[in-house]
Amino acid sequence: MNAKRAVCLAMAVVLLGVLLFTRVVGNGLMLLMDRENFVPAEASIFTLDPYVINEGSSSYWLYAEDNDNYYHFTYEPGREYLLMSKGQPCQDFQRNDVSTWCAPKAKSKLGGN
Repeated sequence: MNAKRAVCLAMAVVLLGVLLFTRVVGNGLMLLMDRENFVPAEASIFTLDPYVINEGSSSYWLYAEDNDNYYHFTYEPGREYLLMSKGQPCQDFQRNDVSTWCAPKAKSKLGGN
């Protein structure tokens, strides 16, 4: 009986850790609340960090980042988002102004470029 409790407690701690220390809850809610929201193919629901959200009637992300990249949602069919690597040097870079990004790549929600 004690072994079962220990396993249950360990699983609860792991689940709580995933919920508290990743972006899965916030990203999951955004995906459920607005059809325009998506997670770029290069990111994951656990790591995508939207830092500028549309303030209109829809609440999709405009700018986001993960460990490796910055993302800008363009809302244009066939090139829904722009991607720039965090490892790319960029003078006068501002993460919430895509016009300051150095050579961002256009990407599609459907996986094409």
